[in-house]
Amino acid sequence: MPAAPWANRHPPETAALTTQQQRIACLAATSLSNKQIAEKLFLSPRTVSTHLYQLFPKPGVTSRAALRDALERLHQQ
Repeated sequence: MPAAPWANRHPPETAALTTQQQRIACLAATSLSNKQIAEKLFLSPRTVSTHLYQLFPKPGVTSRAALRDALERLHQQ
């Protein structure tokens, strides 16, 4: 899977995201469920949930919609 367009720019909000968290964030931002993300990345839904729990505070978001908006803002910069 190719890296997200903003992955190499390392804005402050995503600089601390791991590659796996970046992948999960991009998929979660497209409204996929944890189960769907898990199937795409060959992970368990629980692992996806854990990654989301750990990554939401990094860009300061609390929902998938806010995550989507944050990623869109970063992509536009």
